[in-house]
Amino acid sequence: METLQPLQEQKANRIINILSLAIPIAVAVLLGIRQKVDLGDWTTYLPHINGIINSMTSVLLLLGLYFIRQKNVEAHKRTMLSAFTLGSLFLVSYVLYHLTNESTPFGGEGWIRPVYYFLLISHIVLSVVVVWFVLRAVYFALSGQIQKHKQIVKYTFPIWLYVSITGVIVYLMIKPYYIH
Repeated sequence: METLQPLQEQKANRIINILSLAIPIAVAVLLGIRQKVDLGDWTTYLPHINGIINSMTSVLLLLGLYFIRQKNVEAHKRTMLSAFTLGSLFLVSYVLYHLTNESTPFGGEGWIRPVYYFLLISHIVLSVVVVWFVLRAVYFALSGQIQKHKQIVKYTFPIWLYVSITGVIVYLMIKPYYIH
């Protein structure tokens, strides 16, 4: 059952499309800034916080799947909105860390190096792609377009879960190389 007028739908689509482009472009621009901002040593703890945020997001995504399979729509909604909130918090924390600290090079050698870079690159590429899917899924759910929500989450959920889990794995792999 469609609950929005076509004009409202067009406006929402435009906002989602703009955000889906603007967020990764803004992150790329901010990451490209060579002059780092000094906000203090506390920012060196942000990768560890981000690892926790990604871990919690992964758990929430799996809980959200569990709740919807149990037909507990309200618990599913709360859980998924919490995952969305954590994802937004992660984005802010990630940008803040890279504005204030140099990137940490991966120091692993041998077979683990290509594994790390495969996970990192697939994580980065899919983290850009998933923004559009997540925004659409949340929009469809909140606007009562449940059929469209169900259709898009077939793609959104596995991509989002992969991005979240690989974020944790990449963090754990590079963690020994962080310098405080």
